[in-house]
Amino acid sequence: MLNRRQFLRNTAAATAAFSGLAAVSGCARADNAPLAITPPNLVPDPAGLLDLPPGFSYSVISTEGDEMDDGLLTPGDFDGMAAFETSDGLTLVRNHELHPFEFEKSPFGPEAARLGLIDPARLYDRRDDGTGLLGGTSTLVLDPVTLELKQHFLSLGGTYNNCAGGPTPWGSWLTCEETVDRRGDHLDRDHGFVFEVPASARELVRAEPLVGLGRFRHEAVAIDPGTGITYLTEDEYDNCLFYRFIPDRPGELQRGGRLQALKIRGQNGFDTRNWDARNFQPGDSLTVEWMDVEDSANPDNDIAIRHIALGAAQFTRGEGIWFGENELYFTCTDGGPARQGQIFRYIPSPHEGMPAEATEPARLELFIESPGDETMGMCDNITIAPWGDLIVAEDGRGEQYIRGVTPAGRIYTLARNAFNENSGYSEFCGPCFSPDGTILFVNVQSEPSRTFAVRGPWHELG
Repeated sequence: MLNRRQFLRNTAAATAAFSGLAAVSGCARADNAPLAITPPNLVPDPAGLLDLPPGFSYSVISTEGDEMDDGLLTPGDFDGMAAFETSDGLTLVRNHELHPFEFEKSPFGPEAARLGLIDPARLYDRRDDGTGLLGGTSTLVLDPVTLELKQHFLSLGGTYNNCAGGPTPWGSWLTCEETVDRRGDHLDRDHGFVFEVPASARELVRAEPLVGLGRFRHEAVAIDPGTGITYLTEDEYDNCLFYRFIPDRPGELQRGGRLQALKIRGQNGFDTRNWDARNFQPGDSLTVEWMDVEDSANPDNDIAIRHIALGAAQFTRGEGIWFGENELYFTCTDGGPARQGQIFRYIPSPHEGMPAEATEPARLELFIESPGDETMGMCDNITIAPWGDLIVAEDGRGEQYIRGVTPAGRIYTLARNAFNENSGYSEFCGPCFSPDGTILFVNVQSEPSRTFAVRGPWHELG
């Protein structure tokens, strides 16, 4: 089981590294100074898969359609992911953002012929024809040195559109359903929940929703290892919230707690999107308070609209989130005047979640706002590198890149998806580092889905 020190190993430098960033880069200054961008310096991949900087190399760990050890097929649409140190190796838990009718990407194969290889009672939901829903997670156990795939299996099933999520300090992966589809038609149960998958599990786990974390279009999760407070993004177009969940018992999310929405103090319904008017200048820091979420079961799928009307801050398409050292970062993929994305920095109160937080409140900063896709195109999943850089996966139009942001505010290019097939360049998903910080794991989502392991001279970047 991971402890707080292990959980922070990859992000210990984040606070010191990023403390001055909001004051230097052109997209993080109110005076509109030019953004510091390092031109791409990537070596074309002879295999046509992944272009990387000089001295870097990759290996393909897993590909959609591969047969797994449980006899199922590797599901498609790889998305969010995290790496864990476990007793039997290096473990990846990976999402599959699959809708109920994407049969060609199913773990159960044509006509669901392989469904009988698992216990269907462990699936969260099944289609009206008896076959399991296709979303969920798969777990990969690797040799930490050779990266040989030692074991691979479906670890959660019967869920819907598992997009991102986040690791917990106690050694599990929280996987999020990005949907609010309800029971009826092709579904037997409501969807829009978070589920927990222990990294140590070596078989399909029983899918149980963490109902206290609310029912909405979940995207990603980050947990403060010091308090156990859980922060959540919502990927809803136009109107969405930024949430926190204060558990009744830290580390036991299934026991319930208080779900709250972020509010800017003294400014009801504050609009952070900067679409029609610039309400939030890059570099601004605003005082935060929190309001309880009413009816988090969201029966009318209007949770954001209701709470914005009650004073909660308004965001758009909340995506990746990652906790550093006493701060966290999250993205809004189409925020800003160019609708090319924003990155926010949240600094918790020293008394976060307690009555005394009103005397020393948390703050929200507009950290990065992209002026165009040539700078950063629709930032999505993020992680913080062991040396303190922010690593950002794009989900924009055209070519897709992984970008880095240095403590000095320089944006550089770490990778390019070189594979263009059928629907164009697929997005990057799920960037995360191995616990020792030497390997970057990342997914390309489709056509086909692949998981890459990238190694190289990280100290030379930026």
